Amino acid sequence: MTPSVGIIANPFSARDIRRVVADASGVQIAERANAVLRVLAGLYACGVRHAVMMPDRAGLMHHVLRGIARAGNQGLQRYPEVAPLDMPLFGTVEDTRTAAALMRAGGAGAIVALGGDGTHRAVISACAATPIAAISTGTNNAFAEQNEPTVVGLAVGLAVTGQLPAALAFRANKRLDAVIGGQTHIALVDIALVSDRHVGAKALWKPETFRELYVAFADPTLIGMSAIAGLIEPLSRRDAFGLQVIFAGEGRAARARLRAPIAPGLIAPIGVADWRRIAPGEAIVPRLEAGSLAFDGEREIAFSRKDKVSITLREGAFRSVDIAACMRAAATQGLLREDTPNEDAGDGPLLMAASASS
Repeated sequence: MTPSVGIIANPFSARDIRRVVADASGVQIAERANAVLRVLAGLYACGVRHAVMMPDRAGLMHHVLRGIARAGNQGLQRYPEVAPLDMPLFGTVEDTRTAAALMRAGGAGAIVALGGDGTHRAVISACAATPIAAISTGTNNAFAEQNEPTVVGLAVGLAVTGQLPAALAFRANKRLDAVIGGQTHIALVDIALVSDRHVGAKALWKPETFRELYVAFADPTLIGMSAIAGLIEPLSRRDAFGLQVIFAGEGRAARARLRAPIAPGLIAPIGVADWRRIAPGEAIVPRLEAGSLAFDGEREIAFSRKDKVSITLREGAFRSVDIAACMRAAATQGLLREDTPNEDAGDGPLLMAASASS
């Protein structure tokens, strides 16, 4: 039996303070539902016939089910059967974690998550070995690679139906772990330490408070804190190391000054005192004695001098669907192609016949 695929679409992502202090845009419920439908169309085309989806209070799933029903009424078989998960709803990030855990327990072949870095982090915190395919619909979108939802559905469908080997279809990913007070908190892209102990609106947008930054990967084409590291030393998802950055705050001299895109439309001057590579398994005690920890661009935890904080880069911490690798393999192996005889081609392909006649 073909495994089902889990769908988690956060109806509330991309609604933080960066709507006000920067030029970040929002994604409407109807647009999110259309993205889910495009994923489902890709899944169905590759043989997936059943999916489970996290319910919500905002009407996103209602839009999706209405789109499926509309296609059915027109006699079109384009989508798998979609069933809502049986779970309580609280309208918080716990809904995402609960949904991911239920999908994992139910044997989902993969989870497609639509949201920002915070949504994807919540899914990964609960999905264990179940692979994730991430689609950007948030403000901070450093983890999710930019792929059309239809193509994501095709790649995931090829992977979970066994048309591609797991070693090719799924990729191991690095992760950052912060241990504070004996509890571990994870980040998929970066952990920043800021001097402001007030968590408040969570988003990072005041460079004068930046003190330290730890990144699993650093891409200069992205937006957010990891973009700062990317402008210093680009670091891929596959590189076997991370990067530590010390900002030129508290009277430290700047080794370099950057103009960094820390939010959509918000380019800030950043002074950097120093940076170095960090190895997997290396537990680092931050220099900042009191402040806040931000995970993937959002302040989550305040800490004081009494708290013991350490940060470690982990290799092979979770799996994701390698969309590009899946689609390249689909092309080279002809998985989405049906060759048919062409009676007009004569003894060879049309292009060869045309070339011979010229």
